[in-house]
Amino acid sequence: MKTNDFLAELKRRNVYKVAVAYAVVGWLLVQVATQVFPFLEIPNWVVRLVIALVAIGFPIALVIAWAFEATPEGIKRTEVADARQEHSRGKTWIYVVIIGAAISAALFFVGRYTAGNNASAARTELPAKSIAVLPFENLSSDKENSYFADGIQDEILTKLATIADLKVISRTSTEKYKSKPEDLRTVSQQLGVANVLEGSVQKAGDKVRVNVQLIDARADSHLWAKSYDGDAKDIFGVESEVSQQVADALQAKLSPTEAKTIATAPTTDAAAYDLYLKAESEFRAAQSSLRPDSFQQADNWYRQAIARDPSFALAIARLAQCQLNAHWFIKPLSTERLEEIKSNIEHALSIAPNLAEAHIAFGLFYYFGRRAYPEALAEFARAIELQPNNSLALQYSGYVHRRQGQWQQTLNELNHALEQDPRNANLAANLANTYNILRMHDEAQRLAKRAVNLDPHEVVGMVGWINSILMRNGDAEEALRVLATFPADTKLTTNTTVPEFSSMIGYRAWVFAFARKFDAAVQVWDNSSDEGRQLAARSAIHVIANDFTAAQSDAEKARPLLERRLQDRPDDTAALTELAWVYLGLARNADAVATARRATEIMPPSRDVLAGNGLRTGLAEVEAHAGMVPEAITIVRELLLGPGGFVSIETLKHDPVWEPLRSDPQFQQLLTIREHVGP
Repeated sequence: MKTNDFLAELKRRNVYKVAVAYAVVGWLLVQVATQVFPFLEIPNWVVRLVIALVAIGFPIALVIAWAFEATPEGIKRTEVADARQEHSRGKTWIYVVIIGAAISAALFFVGRYTAGNNASAARTELPAKSIAVLPFENLSSDKENSYFADGIQDEILTKLATIADLKVISRTSTEKYKSKPEDLRTVSQQLGVANVLEGSVQKAGDKVRVNVQLIDARADSHLWAKSYDGDAKDIFGVESEVSQQVADALQAKLSPTEAKTIATAPTTDAAAYDLYLKAESEFRAAQSSLRPDSFQQADNWYRQAIARDPSFALAIARLAQCQLNAHWFIKPLSTERLEEIKSNIEHALSIAPNLAEAHIAFGLFYYFGRRAYPEALAEFARAIELQPNNSLALQYSGYVHRRQGQWQQTLNELNHALEQDPRNANLAANLANTYNILRMHDEAQRLAKRAVNLDPHEVVGMVGWINSILMRNGDAEEALRVLATFPADTKLTTNTTVPEFSSMIGYRAWVFAFARKFDAAVQVWDNSSDEGRQLAARSAIHVIANDFTAAQSDAEKARPLLERRLQDRPDDTAALTELAWVYLGLARNADAVATARRATEIMPPSRDVLAGNGLRTGLAEVEAHAGMVPEAITIVRELLLGPGGFVSIETLKHDPVWEPLRSDPQFQQLLTIREHVGP
């Protein structure tokens, strides 16, 4: 076929038309992908995929146009259409070209003339002196050396956190990312920083290689990169040098104290430092899982590090934090052990008076160990003064203010901490539960969902989500649907000093009980390893189900276990509330009320608003089932009219724990009052 004949045949078969129409529509799709997708936070790989598919589809479209013809009778092979003289003469393709070209041109010019403004806005929105230190990649042949890479990243981040002129994102948020994420712009937007530090670590015996690069994430451009080779004992100098160079590159102003902190090594013993890094890795795992054996393993490694270097103040401080967390979340320590921890913290501060971690440890001693809240706040404030980007100290300060009933201060500090640590699921979850206590349930649900999206196993987040549903509208079916999305092997029970009914029986069981599925609520406790709590929870569920035969059976077994626990720890408010419900199961109503009241006397709201109001809620619940209706209603009214309550109008209407009060006229009147909302 001659060239002219071939071109004429292309025209006759509408290949030209298809080529023009495809080019215009394809260009439109590319414009949409490049101009619109970023605003929707659609990943860049999707944009690249669209461009690739448009390019691949062009020759395919031409082949189809050559081989097939669009006729009034439908799509037919060209040879068949020729034989029957059935050819399309429509003008639709012209309209497609014109409209597509117009939209493409509009998107092109909008992108061209607003891109500079958008880029400028993005650069001004994110503070120039802001940085996230991403997880360092472990390039060692021994993958168990990942703790070493994590430790170097963490130490560099900690040094940078001391610089008041920088905004530094906490490790809890940066650890959610890969060492070298593909889409740095998205990372920077999610974390609210302009710059990221990437790195890798390779350790072989006593030799270490560290590669780092500082990147302007807004423009995806390198600011500087450097490699360090040397002995493991020289790693402290590498960490200090990297921190100093990052500060210089970002033009951060350092005070003499900050410069000294960056240059200071935590220990001169490389082996002690290695043990410390192992302990740090295990302590983080313990905080996430709340496994007693993880706390113990971290404790062992910290002790080994301190044995090698008794002046290792950072290890002493972190050991104290580990022990105090185990005391609060796992098993209470004796007064003697707490005093020993206090002495160790004082020793750490005598070695390093300006060590922020030691002041955090002292704050935790006063918070977890003594409930001496003014002293705890002073220590956390000192830690923040020494390390302005320390989100953990700010969180603890917020939690202490929450226990003091300083609600607006609590919200301010926890929201500020979330800005410094935006991917911290547990922090978002605790903030959600704070909003629930203030009956700000829409805000609570937003943050609870965010927490669970960040970490599908986040227990506090799921508790906040469930609470926001049941306290806002009492919808048990919605709560059950949400609960079904949570991993079945993750327990929704917590060690708590605020054991009103829902937390005492565990939130998974509470949702079933709320929905009147009492058998399912009891079954939640089938495989519990805590026999005393298991039996008390089962007995309490039977009580509200009016199954007193089953309640008595479990209560008889639970009573000696709980009474024995209280002999060892008479101020155990959780055990007191559990025992109160056991007495209800045994029809010892007077003993039940006296025991629940004793818990409120140990921890009144004047000492701890959060725990005190929770225990008063628990007392009202016990009084309701003991026939003391007026007394229960009095407490409920006070809780409804003040902030920091564990009841809402909707839970009063629907929660079966309040069933004994529902026929009382005064209780019905309660349901018409305006409950307190907000700080």
